[in-house]
Amino acid sequence: MNRRRPYLISVDVGGTLGTAEGPGLTMRLTAASPLPARQAREIMRDRLHTQPSLDDTVVADVCQALQVAPAEFPRDLPPAPLTLFPGTMDALRMLSDVAMVVTLSNVTCADADTEGLRRLTAPWVSDFFPSCRIGYAKPDRRAFLAVAEHCAVDPAYILHIGDDWACDVVGALDAGLGAVWISRGRPTPQPDLIVDHDVFVFDDLSAAAQHVQALSRTEETP
Repeated sequence: MNRRRPYLISVDVGGTLGTAEGPGLTMRLTAASPLPARQAREIMRDRLHTQPSLDDTVVADVCQALQVAPAEFPRDLPPAPLTLFPGTMDALRMLSDVAMVVTLSNVTCADADTEGLRRLTAPWVSDFFPSCRIGYAKPDRRAFLAVAEHCAVDPAYILHIGDDWACDVVGALDAGLGAVWISRGRPTPQPDLIVDHDVFVFDDLSAAAQHVQALSRTEETP
């Protein structure tokens, strides 16, 4: 992680802020597809999570790629409510003391509930960037750069925090951001990457927020 104080902090949602109460569209399609789960999720990141609406053309394309019958595509599926992890609100408050906080998440337009997330995280989160809004999904560097452009912040002064190694760490670094990985006790996939790019690793968002806040206060000390 770049040691300079960030001007903007972007935070992943699912797995970082909390967890959805029940399977959403992505999980249902992953279960319905005969493809390996990882491959199915990668397909959906490119073809589904970036779509602002789900018309018949999008559904047909996704179903063909996933080898799922169009009749199996869930229609009119309500977003699964998000339950925040313990300590999330305190963590967001601490992060907002350091810089403006926004979310950056991979989510379908069927699963996105921006207004619900806004109410849930108020007043600490300033804006929300689901992939279906910006048209790019992590780890595509354009997802991070879209947030940087919208907020008028140099990527070098943005810190991204998330729990998915490929999407939240590798993607952020590729876009020139600093990165914090929420490991939840998992082993580090690429230890060399952590050393080379100064990536911080913490078990949860609370620990990450405490460190980011403490580091920013140290930088302010004359």
